[in-house]
Amino acid sequence: MVHVSVAMDGIGNTMQKKAAELERLAEVLITGEQLRLRLHEGKVIKDRRHHLRTYPNCFVAKELIDWLIEHKEASDRDTAIRMMQKLLDQSIIHHVCDEHREFKDMKLFYRFRKDDGTFPLDSEAKVFMRGQRIYEKLMNTESNLLQSREEEGGTFERTLVASEFIDWLLQEGEMATREEAEQLGRRLLEHGIIQHVTNKHHFVDGSLLFQFRMNFRRRRRLIELIYERGRCILENHDSPFCLRKQNSDGGNTSFLSVSPTKEIRVVVGVRRSSMSSSCGSSGYYSSSPTLSSSPPVLCNPKSVLKRQVSPEELQTPGGPFMKKTFTIVGDAVGWGFVVRGSKPCHIQAVDPGGPAAAAGMKVCQFVVSVNGLSVLSHDYRTVSNLILTGPRTIVMEVMEEV
Repeated sequence: MVHVSVAMDGIGNTMQKKAAELERLAEVLITGEQLRLRLHEGKVIKDRRHHLRTYPNCFVAKELIDWLIEHKEASDRDTAIRMMQKLLDQSIIHHVCDEHREFKDMKLFYRFRKDDGTFPLDSEAKVFMRGQRIYEKLMNTESNLLQSREEEGGTFERTLVASEFIDWLLQEGEMATREEAEQLGRRLLEHGIIQHVTNKHHFVDGSLLFQFRMNFRRRRRLIELIYERGRCILENHDSPFCLRKQNSDGGNTSFLSVSPTKEIRVVVGVRRSSMSSSCGSSGYYSSSPTLSSSPPVLCNPKSVLKRQVSPEELQTPGGPFMKKTFTIVGDAVGWGFVVRGSKPCHIQAVDPGGPAAAAGMKVCQFVVSVNGLSVLSHDYRTVSNLILTGPRTIVMEVMEEV
């Protein structure tokens, strides 16, 4: 089989834009499904009677809002209503009689459409549902399909060989023919669910290596649903973005390592993680752990680097750089650092109260590898995405000037 090599630029900006839109859809679908399973486990969803009629697998809106606040998913009832309205707008939940298009804090019955078979499975949603099922199957299988492998001089964790993945899809009855299985692989890639390990190839039936880009098991916070992603701001690798924290009392607890320029935008949101790949920005969504805190501020500071170095310079024996390894366990709001730049990336800012600072990370360090994967030839978007879609505990190798 001849491998068809396609550079990511060759795949096209349209595909990348589409993948970003589909990723936002996936976040809503996955978050809704995780909530549904938790509510079933907590017996919040159950059969209920009203006026001599039984409504199976439903929940009471008022009781659900109580549950969201009790489980720290919402800070107040208005926030909880907005969260659930998002799920209702996306046709993930609905009123049992479809009499209310708004989610109301009342003793009304609502139900997840997946529980009554009315979920509108369009082609996009079907791909994500399929991808999630395949992901769970692979994670639970005892086969050695997912392994650490080498390609182009780098070692990559939890990789799939395309041809072996197709063999597995056929054995599991997921697809009937190799051609159909290859088409499924291409759709999974185009929807941002899998990717080639170096982002240089589309999915083909052969020996190329691929990884799951989307971690379906990462617990999504419901609060993320109600905050729209900010508009992208054009930047270059030497002009990174950071966020600085503000206390609810107005005190400044900034951890920016450089002074901001005059261009400042307010971002309304809670930090999903300290690494952000949305809109090409890798700043902090770093309000305090309480959901009612003041919003952070997005700034456009200059790079912390005095000069850019090359991967070859970093790896020169006897050079002025020393390698360090950090094991960073993410907390409820992320890992606590910002990575910027390209080939190699560098640490732009570190939250002094975050996990990265506790592990010893500092600004100006160059990122060598993430979880055993060499990233010296990647830009910050790829590195950020690798961290966001990986496990909560990350092992990072960096180089710092002696």
